[in-house]
Amino acid sequence: MKKQKIYSIERKQARWGFVFTIPCLVFFAVFSFYPIIYAFLTSFTNRQAIGRNHSFTGLENYIYIFTKNNGGFPLSNSIRATIIFTLGTFIPMIVVSLVVAAFLMQLRKDRYRGFFQLMYYMPAVLSSVVAAAIWMIIFDPRGLMNQISNFVMRTSGVDYNWLVDPVMLQVSTMIIYFWKYIGYFVILFITGLASIPPTIYEAATVDGSSRWHTFWKITLPLLKPTTAMVSIMAMLQCLKTFSTQFMLYQGGSPRAPIDVITMNIYFTGIRNGRLGRASAMSIVLFVIMLFFTYLQLVANRSSEDVEY
Repeated sequence: MKKQKIYSIERKQARWGFVFTIPCLVFFAVFSFYPIIYAFLTSFTNRQAIGRNHSFTGLENYIYIFTKNNGGFPLSNSIRATIIFTLGTFIPMIVVSLVVAAFLMQLRKDRYRGFFQLMYYMPAVLSSVVAAAIWMIIFDPRGLMNQISNFVMRTSGVDYNWLVDPVMLQVSTMIIYFWKYIGYFVILFITGLASIPPTIYEAATVDGSSRWHTFWKITLPLLKPTTAMVSIMAMLQCLKTFSTQFMLYQGGSPRAPIDVITMNIYFTGIRNGRLGRASAMSIVLFVIMLFFTYLQLVANRSSEDVEY
């Protein structure tokens, strides 16, 4: 009788817990699941922004976006531009943010640590439009980046075409994105490092472990959950990039080298009014994001199994 009473109380608590989560589930379904489902259905139609008449076209939109787009840029070019930008930004961002976080945790005085945390995090507060506008001035032919480049390369008056040359333009977008979001991921890594018990480091010091050995054998393994979370967040953030590339294009830069998938979606759906084709592109981007997220989760689990 006592067990039955306990079971009924637990069941009642679980029921009320589910009731309190219903508003969140409804909100998430309306603003997340419904747009995804609607975009998936729209991708199989010839729906346009102007006009209500549309019909089912099957895979026609998917075939079209991979062969020829309205603006002359097929989706394959956008996928290539997105992957180049993601790899060029994601890997340095993870490595540098981890190194900076480890350095800040070594500071003995908390006020110094707080100052550097604030300094690194300040660019993340700015909007992407403002950050791109600031760096467009820096990348100007008479701007600071050309002066630094001439000093490092020991040249004089050379314009490195940061906003014109295809390769330099891609590097410019990576630098802007890196500068803006590095502080955000540094804070996340600092949070993960702060959660590691100090007694573990004290025991390692007593055993004669060096700082380098402690970092590789203790800090990194214990930081894997944080690293996995930061990696997924950073990669998704890079795959969804839009404002930086769009601002540079509006400033006169060529579109092809920085025509990421999100910008192609904008031009196809908003500028040209082809909602069906834009929805097909968004579904392709959604699948790519799911694929890379799955790869990261599998890699993280496999590394944990090997260590175990």
